[in-house]
Amino acid sequence: MNTDIYKEGPVVHNAAFIDGHSVEIPILKILQQDGTVYQGAELPNIDEEHAVKIYKALAFHRALDERMIGAQRQGRISFYMAALGEEAASIGGAAGLEAQDMIMAQYREQGALIYRGFSLENFMNQMFSNEKDLGKGRQMPIHYGSNELNYMTISSPLGTQIPQAAGYAYGQKLQGKDAVTLCYFGEGAASEGDFHAGLNMAAVHNAPVIFFCRNNGYAISTPSDEQYVGNGIASRGVGYGMKTIRIDGNDILAVLKAVQLARAYAIEESKPVMIEAMSYRLGAHSTSDDPSGYRTKEEEEKWHAHDPLSRMKSWMLAQNWWDEAQETALFDQLREDILAAVKVAEKIAKPPVEDLVSDVYDQVPEHLQKQLASLKAHIKKYPEAYPLTAGRIK
Repeated sequence: MNTDIYKEGPVVHNAAFIDGHSVEIPILKILQQDGTVYQGAELPNIDEEHAVKIYKALAFHRALDERMIGAQRQGRISFYMAALGEEAASIGGAAGLEAQDMIMAQYREQGALIYRGFSLENFMNQMFSNEKDLGKGRQMPIHYGSNELNYMTISSPLGTQIPQAAGYAYGQKLQGKDAVTLCYFGEGAASEGDFHAGLNMAAVHNAPVIFFCRNNGYAISTPSDEQYVGNGIASRGVGYGMKTIRIDGNDILAVLKAVQLARAYAIEESKPVMIEAMSYRLGAHSTSDDPSGYRTKEEEEKWHAHDPLSRMKSWMLAQNWWDEAQETALFDQLREDILAAVKVAEKIAKPPVEDLVSDVYDQVPEHLQKQLASLKAHIKKYPEAYPLTAGRIK
């Protein structure tokens, strides 16, 4: 039996419980809301070019979310999930990685794709499920994926990506790759069994994975104080024996710093890291949700004062790396480009019905060929019920 895993502490002779909040977890803050840096704070590796790229990604994210919520309300797309107030977590995380690193997201991390250069056309094609969609129309909106950009396709069920990330990172290690896997999830997903299985696997097998928890205060309508009574999610990283840090998730410099340090450690030591980013979901969980049923406007207004975009903008203005004219021009151009892209994507035809049975097998098996033939016959018989598909049946 290996007793080295038992870290013996002070010996006592009277029974006493350890309190569930015995471990004090500090929170890293670098940038104040007015754009000034806290005294003594250590900045991440960032220069003007990097900062401008990050800020433009934040702006793109904000503009995309605003426009696509409008598109859903107009009935142009079926569903959308915005990340209002949380943009710094996904974009700052991606900005701290290298291009070869794998990203496994939950479903509010489109910012990581924006930072990596996913085109506006690709975003639109996915949300409209047209024939140019990389996923061939098989996923609901915002379930992106890009092999080219090392961004694993998103799954709807919570937590599935967590053990997958542990396994993928272990594979990176076995192949000797200079790469890590960054796995995003919300604090609600940390209640899934996959969370514990994934963390334990990564810790035991020393997988170079960064577990990035976006703690935005709510799992849909369930506030965090009804989800757990422990010291957040960071304490669980400590419990699994991994390096852990808690950060201000609305502070882009703190996010960037934490991920840069986590990546360096994961590569050098080939071990996992836990990051808990404290933030707040200013918008609804999705376009199917009404947050007024479970939280107050006063609570939301309090968090509007912690907007990550205005915080970074103030810092960049102070560095003379940005100005108000650039700000106006950027948002005007983004809104114009996004609206134009919507109009193009919604007119592109839907994928051919044959795409339903392709890709899973090297060759389409006989039973799927029969099902496809039956489906085509049905659509031809009732074309009025399938207006987007009937005209494309061969």
